[in-house]
Amino acid sequence: MSIETAIQKSCYVQIYGEHGRILGSIPIERGDMLLGFTSESVTVKRGSFVNVYNEHGAVISSYPA
Repeated sequence: MSIETAIQKSCYVQIYGEHGRILGSIPIERGDMLLGFTSESVTVKRGSFVNVYNEHGAVISSYPA
């Protein structure tokens, strides 16, 4: 299922699909930031790394910021 939107809340990034269905969530800490999303991935800056997640919130890649 494709990602329609991703929204940063206080302690997590919520991933939504069609019709507002929740696909997954990513726990975050203070200072972490949602950088963006595509129909297939969500990108979050975590400390000195940038992590890319799938629609279920699983890390698919990580690289230094």
